[in-house]
Amino acid sequence: MCCDLKRRFLLLYATQKGQAKAIAEEIWQQAGAHGLEADMYCISEMDKYNLEAEKDPVVIVISTTGTGDPPDTARKFIKKIQDKTLPPDHFAHLQYGLLGLGDSEYTFFCNGGKTVDRRLQELGAQHFYDTGLADDCVGLELVVDPWIDGLWLALKESFLLQKEKEGMSSNVNAVSNSLSAAPRVHETDLTSKIQHLKLEDEGVRSSDVLSQKLVDINLVTSAQDTEPSLVHSVPPISQSVLNVPALPPEYIEVQFQDTHGENPSLLSLISEGTAFEVPVTKAVQLTREDAIKTALLLELDIADTTFDYQPGDSFCVICPNNVNEVEELIHILGLSEKGEHFVCVKVKQGTKKKGATHPQHIPERSTLKFILTWCLEIRAIPKKVFLRALVECTSDEGEKRRLQELCSRQGASDYARFIREPNVSLLDLLHAFPSCRPSLNLLIEHLPKLQPRSYSVSSSNLFQPGKLCFVFNIVEFPACPTRPVAWKGVCTGWLAELVAPLLQTNKNVVDEKGGSLSTEKVSLFIALMYCRCFDSGSMHLHFAVLTYLISIFARPSSTFHLPADPSIPFMMVGPGTGISPFIGFLQHRQKLREEHTDWEFGETWLFFGCRHQDRDYLFKDELRCFLENGTLTHLNVCFSRDLPAAEVAPPKYVQDVVRLYAKEVTRVLLKERGYFYVCGDKKHMADGVSDAVVDILSMEMGVDKLEAMKILATLREAKRYLQDVWS
Repeated sequence: MCCDLKRRFLLLYATQKGQAKAIAEEIWQQAGAHGLEADMYCISEMDKYNLEAEKDPVVIVISTTGTGDPPDTARKFIKKIQDKTLPPDHFAHLQYGLLGLGDSEYTFFCNGGKTVDRRLQELGAQHFYDTGLADDCVGLELVVDPWIDGLWLALKESFLLQKEKEGMSSNVNAVSNSLSAAPRVHETDLTSKIQHLKLEDEGVRSSDVLSQKLVDINLVTSAQDTEPSLVHSVPPISQSVLNVPALPPEYIEVQFQDTHGENPSLLSLISEGTAFEVPVTKAVQLTREDAIKTALLLELDIADTTFDYQPGDSFCVICPNNVNEVEELIHILGLSEKGEHFVCVKVKQGTKKKGATHPQHIPERSTLKFILTWCLEIRAIPKKVFLRALVECTSDEGEKRRLQELCSRQGASDYARFIREPNVSLLDLLHAFPSCRPSLNLLIEHLPKLQPRSYSVSSSNLFQPGKLCFVFNIVEFPACPTRPVAWKGVCTGWLAELVAPLLQTNKNVVDEKGGSLSTEKVSLFIALMYCRCFDSGSMHLHFAVLTYLISIFARPSSTFHLPADPSIPFMMVGPGTGISPFIGFLQHRQKLREEHTDWEFGETWLFFGCRHQDRDYLFKDELRCFLENGTLTHLNVCFSRDLPAAEVAPPKYVQDVVRLYAKEVTRVLLKERGYFYVCGDKKHMADGVSDAVVDILSMEMGVDKLEAMKILATLREAKRYLQDVWS
């Protein structure tokens, strides 16, 4: 019945880290089984499609980056559709369905998708399928899988309605002569056809389930276990017929070459902008040894580069995977003897993968160690489609069955519990399923790009010309049942190891009074030792440290900056390392005050918190100096783990301190049109601060919380309530 329907639709994706593209590719692969054909393009390839003339349904998969920005690949498209001169019926012909990806840990959840969705609606476009918003915080698959399931019927209904509409248009005269009877006949016929489509779609799904090659459930050993785990399941999953993803086609082939040469420059791997290789000139541990978290400050010398920044900007560090993990992975893959061999990576001839291209983040020729060290995120949580591919690389039937369960629809909760939540990596899987031996080409196909890590600038180029400082905690992942060894963060662990000798020098150097030297004196000391670096063997260490280089590139903020008018007051909330950008703010403000004594400067507030006053009070001396010279007007601090000296407990967290200054917050924000900045942990701090501000506005203005929330939303839209947060 439906064989004469138009079967083609346009599939667009906008991705930042590859997830939206992977989901679009899954849609493209499934389309064939449903008798459909998709033309798939990155949304940035506007020369290959034309929405203004598109008559077929359009499916859009779009991610969100940062705290709510569209992905870089969508910026040009969004700029085009946001043209104010476009008429409200510009896309009146367009039928589309949109799937947005985001993370509810951030304020502007799925804002990339919502921005496109809202603007297309404003320009007259119509949904043929309800918008889906997938949350990476709880698992994208919880929305993505059912959304894709329902897409096929929605597409076929769209094709059918379009065909019926075209048929009615061609017979408009006949319809007008039998106006009373035609609608009833048409509705009955259309309902019948849609019902047939539903049965047809259910048939495809049933066929998919039955066509999967399943292992005899008697091979599953989990019956002996009362609790499920990563490697064992229990009924009903262990006794279910599984619906698993289709096996993705291979599209990469690799050839090992026993030749010599140089690996590509790290700077050549960056497509986001200009990258620079700069030396680390200072490293200081800001926390005491017994602090729960270790915070480090690094200073980079950017004097010989064109790198430029404003206080409040971020930048990215190009970092490697842990060398021990790389060596272990190479060993498990059975490639220990080929670590230094060059690998030639090509697209496999005759591959069935739509639009298969050479991955941009993989050099065409480099060593195996280089690829696994600098190019692939080997700690990435394996996606279900990767698990499906790993099934084919597993020889043990019980292990194979469990991998099938974990990637199946029936095993969604097990996937979340045993893979997503504990951040299981490829290495963890290979330890848990020892008969699994994937090929290198499979890793290149499925492991995402090793992403540079972003950090807030903690300095002012005006205050420290040619220098860039940043602060970070050394991230630690404790051991767990699936990982017996504790991990440090990919980038923070590497940076800490890189500057360890410089940190040790800082700790060992004391002044003539027996106290610790200031960071400036330590740098001077090291510089003097550098001049005499060949006097003894121990001095060579300092020479090596001074030549350590890291590669960085800019990621400027469009909003998280000081007010353009220096007379406008602002408040800053930054507990822990969240104080980092505000040190740059205050340095910049101090320099402006020194250079422009005739300017009027607004008051500045800082709310800071940490666990212990004597262990992790970051920049304590610097803040005291800012307060004494008038750069900082108000400093309010709290210490969550210190026992109160008085009977009345002091405020525990920064949001508690903010509440104590309700009248001042209201005055600065509403009466003086000031700015409010928040930097730090999203879930455990930033949400609490925004709740506190809502309560303050509600109380001080005498309005209910809903109205107060609207006022805060207005402040956000006006870019006067700004956040730089992470989860």
